[in-house]
Amino acid sequence: MSKKLLIIGKNSFIASHLYTYIKKYLSINKISYQKFNTLKLSSIEKYTHIINCSIHPNYHNKRYNSKYDIDLNIMNKIKDTNLKYIFLSTRKVYKEKFNIKENDKIETTCNYSRNKIKTEKKLLLLLKKNLIILRISNVLGIKKNLKNKRVIHKLFLDNYIDSTKNKKPSIFNNGFKDFITIDQFCDVIYKIIKSKIYGIYNLSLGKKIYIKEIVEWLYKPNMQKITIINNIDKKNSFTLSNNKLASKININLKKSIVKKFCNNLFR
Repeated sequence: MSKKLLIIGKNSFIASHLYTYIKKYLSINKISYQKFNTLKLSSIEKYTHIINCSIHPNYHNKRYNSKYDIDLNIMNKIKDTNLKYIFLSTRKVYKEKFNIKENDKIETTCNYSRNKIKTEKKLLLLLKKNLIILRISNVLGIKKNLKNKRVIHKLFLDNYIDSTKNKKPSIFNNGFKDFITIDQFCDVIYKIIKSKIYGIYNLSLGKKIYIKEIVEWLYKPNMQKITIINNIDKKNSFTLSNNKLASKININLKKSIVKKFCNNLFR
């Protein structure tokens, strides 16, 4: 059966880029969560895979409540089908450190990460082999041409762009993080859809990128002065191991691609 992807949350940053990238290779559609709720099951079963990119603000900011869990609500509708569900989780479910693996200790520090873990557990009970959970590192990309201007949570690049607009010099603590570009992210999602994998995986570059490095890659001469504090911020430094995912699908995520992306971003 040919692969057909349904993306829910059509105006989100991730959904917009996924649609543009994957439509070159697969049959794909993107709809709002509200529209999904009106679909009959027979219409949904025309697809082979579903990804939800929408999120309720209260799910991000407040303690868990199932009525704000969009992924769980989608699951309750499709749990008796053969559909594969790709759940976008977060690296924030782990304690920051180098080379985090999927079986490392879960240590949540905010409502968002606590809620993601609760949803992971609920979905695993419902779907088992029809579920792919992706714990995602920092995704780099520009939120442009989006109809929905609401921002529920900001990415590193959003905060960087905001900081460069300040009149005062911007100050960044050095340390390392795990960054992938939005195109790298979309390519991995495409390969996952083409595969037969299931379970929990880190979706990451798997390599250290220091804040000093990425700021230098992004820097424009007409931006105001940027100061990097050289003491390594160990508390907020991390990388995710992508070895488990790489053992299942053919991925070769290079740091040089991230550098090139940043170098060209503002040109």
